Amino acid sequence: MDIISVNNSNIDTEHICCAITDKKGENCVSSKKAWMKEQFEDGLVFKKLDARGKVFIEYMPAENAWSPIIADGYMFINCFWVSGQFKGQGYSTKLLDACISDAKIQNKKGLVIVSSKKKMPFLSDPKHLRHKGFEVCDTAEPYFELLYLPFEKNVEKPSFKECCKKGKIEKGGMVLYYSNQCPHTEKYAPLIADIAKSRGVNLELIKYQTKEQAQHAPTPFTTYGFFCDGKFVTNEIFSDNKFVKFLDGKGYKV
Repeated sequence: MDIISVNNSNIDTEHICCAITDKKGENCVSSKKAWMKEQFEDGLVFKKLDARGKVFIEYMPAENAWSPIIADGYMFINCFWVSGQFKGQGYSTKLLDACISDAKIQNKKGLVIVSSKKKMPFLSDPKHLRHKGFEVCDTAEPYFELLYLPFEKNVEKPSFKECCKKGKIEKGGMVLYYSNQCPHTEKYAPLIADIAKSRGVNLELIKYQTKEQAQHAPTPFTTYGFFCDGKFVTNEIFSDNKFVKFLDGKGYKV
């Protein structure tokens, strides 16, 4: 099986791995594909295995990344995933090598990616990245790490912007920052807002519409960042059941 690129010529017919279907069998790809189409002009690349499975890497020049980082001259990996039956077959290496090759052709300093101190949902596995040679170059509360893979010694290290390091915001109550970088956010963001409303709880949704907005976010992972009472809670996309459990734990019971 070959590694192929998804671009403007085939995006309407190719699946994008991360959202073949959700657990209920509903397609949830249109918002993600629309986001991708807008980013192709900014250098977005999406490579995947030519098979029906979650085997892909998505990256773009760090200057255009939807993340509050300082990483001029680097290539930013949005998402890097190999799962299920495709693990242990060398596809991770093939995908990463393709990214490295593209970055070197463009004379980049190296690669950079947002990860975590330990494996977290929706973030690439830090243990695997370190195995591939990535190193920690910065951290942000409560568990985010910025990892980089420099191509030469003594190059300037990337860093998080100060706006996203503390894991706090001035807004009270519940606030969800999100974007269409993941296909599931467009479905679950309004869903949990409706659940909150039914419990008499206010939940403010703030959707990033541009890279400039995302580059000044209060959390490194701009796909999804949930805050409560000014403190960061999670980057994991709440399902309806998980959000109900969260509300119950806060005392917002029916």
